[in-house]
Amino acid sequence: MALSRGAIIGLGLLIVVIFLLIVVGIGIIGPYNRLTRLDVAIDKSWAEVNNQLQRRNDMIPNLVETVKGYATHERELFEHIADARAKLAGATSIPDKISASNEMSGLLSRLLVVVENYPQLKANENFMRLQDELAGTENRLAVARNRYNEAVGNYNTQIRVFPTNFLAGIFGFGPRAFFEVPEAAKQVPAVKF
Repeated sequence: MALSRGAIIGLGLLIVVIFLLIVVGIGIIGPYNRLTRLDVAIDKSWAEVNNQLQRRNDMIPNLVETVKGYATHERELFEHIADARAKLAGATSIPDKISASNEMSGLLSRLLVVVENYPQLKANENFMRLQDELAGTENRLAVARNRYNEAVGNYNTQIRVFPTNFLAGIFGFGPRAFFEVPEAAKQVPAVKF
């Protein structure tokens, strides 16, 4: 059974259309999957930041209680730390957690300045252990924030480059916020003796 010339042309067009659909599908699936992987990487990085924030939040009451035993007149600072800790624990969005974390970082800097005024506290073994743990946590937190910002940077770059920017808009991939340190946190605390 021989095919007519029109049937052959129709079959050829059908094959070309199927081929084009496959090429377009692959052209969409690849970038979509890349954006999805980058988006998940941000969530994973943020989970690590959250983990370190929680670790710090869990240690703060012990640190505060140890310092409080020596520095009873610094009550206002301890109240601010407790309030900031509550804000951090209650924050639900990434911008709220970033803001609460930055506030906590500033207060911890002030607390360390208070500690400088109490040499007998610095010699206390429990305090030294807590201070080391807190310093280690702050270092881990800095690394986690850096990794989060790196993941956000990779993702934000990808959603802005051509031709992925069209697909990002179609599929609802929008820019994500960096973990930025406020100007106040960049100030070195003054230590007075």
